[in-house]
Amino acid sequence: MGINRMWWLMKLFPYPTPRPLELWSPPLEDSGTKERRGPWTSDSLVVCEVDPELKEKLRKFRFRKETDNAAIVMKVDKDRQMVVLEEEFQNISPEELKMELPERQPRFVVYSYKYVHADGRVSYPLCFIFSSPVGCKPEQQMMYAGSKNRLVQTAELTKVFEIRTTDDLTEAWLKEKLSFFR
Repeated sequence: MGINRMWWLMKLFPYPTPRPLELWSPPLEDSGTKERRGPWTSDSLVVCEVDPELKEKLRKFRFRKETDNAAIVMKVDKDRQMVVLEEEFQNISPEELKMELPERQPRFVVYSYKYVHADGRVSYPLCFIFSSPVGCKPEQQMMYAGSKNRLVQTAELTKVFEIRTTDDLTEAWLKEKLSFFR
């Protein structure tokens, strides 16, 4: 079949192109306009906001001067519809952190890790780890998944990882993930 014939067939019987899913969102009252948010903005998928105290804690954690491993573990407060601080750890290895995470409930972790590169350089990357274990309630999974992007934006992190079981969180796993960033 020649190209011209295929072109005419495509003109007669166009392939249906998928349309983006239209998500409804309420009008923006605070901006003074009555426009709707677009279906692909991150604001339309936010389930929970980030607690202002947690925002400040994350900002201070980002600029910490200590050289040991440290972690901030966060959870969703279902009643307040907010991501809040659950616990903070100093001098904690990935294996110790694994023991602190619940096996059947999702959690967010911001982890400052002392990473020694193959050439001997030392860096302290901030990693965002979303622990979403298999077997937790679908309602919880949706709340956490819908809040993840806002939290990553708030913490201004680029190294974002996800684990499906707490057993995945090991030093070898973390080094493998960080090796892509050099």
